[in-house]
Amino acid sequence: MCQAAPTRTVRHAGDGRTARRTAAGIVRSPPGWCDGEVDFILVVDDDPGLRELLLAALRFAGFEVEAVGDVPAALAAIEARTPDAIVLDVMLPGTSGFDLLHLLHTRGVTVPVMFLTARDELDDRVRGLRLGGDDYLTKPFHVVEVAARLEALLRRSRRVSPEDRWRCGDLVMDEARHEVTRNGRPVELSPTEFRLLRYLLANSGRVVSKAQILDHVWQYDFGGDTGVVERFVSNLRRKIDFGGPSLIHTVRGFGYNLRAVQE
Repeated sequence: MCQAAPTRTVRHAGDGRTARRTAAGIVRSPPGWCDGEVDFILVVDDDPGLRELLLAALRFAGFEVEAVGDVPAALAAIEARTPDAIVLDVMLPGTSGFDLLHLLHTRGVTVPVMFLTARDELDDRVRGLRLGGDDYLTKPFHVVEVAARLEALLRRSRRVSPEDRWRCGDLVMDEARHEVTRNGRPVELSPTEFRLLRYLLANSGRVVSKAQILDHVWQYDFGGDTGVVERFVSNLRRKIDFGGPSLIHTVRGFGYNLRAVQE
């Protein structure tokens, strides 16, 4: 027989409202705190104090929030309800946020992800973004910045042109369904690869620089290091070309140009 997990009450100073914590460490905002449609954010961090802080701050910013402390609780929460975005700590008990993101992608869960970490190494940032992370924030940080970055992530993920379908030769992107096909064959892309291809399609026939791609796809300049763009473009080419003619053309010294191969 299934039973609800035992809960305890968590009171937030200043407003008298409460959240409920399950035995698994899940903190839920009670229904009715926000009216209308709100974005649902899942926070995954093993620091109880930080979870409480993010829960309160993001709820105050207008989000519906659930906070968990480990991977099993995160998977259970996502299975119950797919979030609109995930705030994910890199260092988790017994594993890493990178491993969790990879696991989510294998299960078909592709939502915007913001990594939180105490490690500010370039290799870590690049690894997280290459795995499909959408943003990377180093501790310590201000919770106001977390909320602002989440709002930007959600805006980017929902930008839809008047035409939901983009075409370049036999390549088709259906934004509404979040699907890509080449000659009718499905192409599996990470969220970041999808946004990169969307930007190239929106600028089809024009040369876009690596700096422009960083600004529009990542909104982060990596200190001028454009290597992450080169790696993502290489991965994207491999996935959409199937060994055939390439649609993404390098214009040396300038950037990239997406155009169909002329027969």
